[in-house]
Amino acid sequence: MSVSFSVQSAKARPDLKAVLTLLKPVTWFPPMWAFTCGAISAGVALSERIPLLALGIAITGPLVCASSQAVNDWFDRDVDAINEPNRPIPSGRIPGQWGLAIAIFWTALCLFAALPLGAFGVSAVAIALFFSWGYSAPPFRFKRNGWVGNTAVGFTYEGLAWVTGAGIMLGNQVPPMPLLILATLYSIGAHGIMTLNDFKAMEGDRRMGVNSLPVLLGADGAARVASLVMLLAQAMVIALLVAWNRPWHALAIGLLALVQAVMMWRFVQSPRERALWLSALGVPFYVSGMMIAAFAVRTLPIIVEASP
Repeated sequence: MSVSFSVQSAKARPDLKAVLTLLKPVTWFPPMWAFTCGAISAGVALSERIPLLALGIAITGPLVCASSQAVNDWFDRDVDAINEPNRPIPSGRIPGQWGLAIAIFWTALCLFAALPLGAFGVSAVAIALFFSWGYSAPPFRFKRNGWVGNTAVGFTYEGLAWVTGAGIMLGNQVPPMPLLILATLYSIGAHGIMTLNDFKAMEGDRRMGVNSLPVLLGADGAARVASLVMLLAQAMVIALLVAWNRPWHALAIGLLALVQAVMMWRFVQSPRERALWLSALGVPFYVSGMMIAAFAVRTLPIIVEASP
């Protein structure tokens, strides 16, 4: 009897390893990278703002992004039971209501940690948290439609993180228009990146009524759309950099896009088998272009004039 009780008690709360798995550290990189790109694009001396930069990076990754992963796993526990039964919640490693409790606690922690960033930073974090809950939780559950859900994630992971990084470095103000345009374009391209992540969950999504693009368009159609969206967004960035007299930066991004195009051609031949391959090997070329674009615009006259 005592043995049975001790076993049940051990399962009543999750261990730290299960919690860390729930928060998915591997997913923290994209918003952290986008925030850093935004900070660089602002054209200010980052060496004078290291604590602010470090706090912003910590909030975008280990806090905001991590909280979104906890929220998503809680509200996707039925889908994960089909697609990924070894995930912490469906496997029972995070039992009972602990998944929801962690999601709520981490969300509150995000807002508290953002207070030193000022009104601009707190507002940005609040917007990001709204979309992270809206993506997974009813009544919104944006992810039920691949067009809407992937747009929401692309906006928060790339665009909002970029704008927040730039705005904070510029003294809590809305960044100049060139930075807003770049953030928007890379958000659009991120829609394609998110589609790559949906191929692995096609079976569970279809059974649970989640209309991801692979479910809506089929694997072949979704692969073409994802590739086209990513390439068109980068083509527009290249055109803008040329117009802003940054031809060498434009050329560098063009070469990175060409490498992606070659990989995408192989991807569309067998999308379900190669989606993770493209995500792992092709997306780094995409995000490298983001950093090049950030360095390209930091010396634009309109950016220099906005710097405090």
